[in-house]
Amino acid sequence: QVQLVESGGGSVQAGGSLKVSCAASGYTYGINCMGWFRQAPGKEREGVATISTGGGSTYDAGFVKGRFTISQDNAKQTLYRQMNSLENEDNAIYYCAAGPTTRWVGDRWMCLVRVGDYNAWGQGTQVTVSS
Repeated sequence: QVQLVESGGGSVQAGGSLKVSCAASGYTYGINCMGWFRQAPGKEREGVATISTGGGSTYDAGFVKGRFTISQDNAKQTLYRQMNSLENEDNAIYYCAAGPTTRWVGDRWMCLVRVGDYNAWGQGTQVTVSS
């Protein structure tokens, strides 16, 4: 079983930056995808970005608009999310997730932002953006 622990959340002014991390431990064999999801008060959990643990290919949700970057350090079993140009709409709890499921899209296998594709979740880290 995989354990995921997020860190690095906090408060920042609009336009600022934060970097959140997710350390994975335990039995990580078979984990093909890792991702970041977020949940704002009163809203459903939504996918932010994913990364393939093998090939490193990434996927970003449309609202990211180039502001966020997902990366990983396989040697450290750590997932990162650099968030720049933060907006008030980015206020949420950010969750790290891991799972085995890749899906064939077009001409390649991809890790998608489907909540049901992930079977391990961190406890979440709060990101607060103020005006």
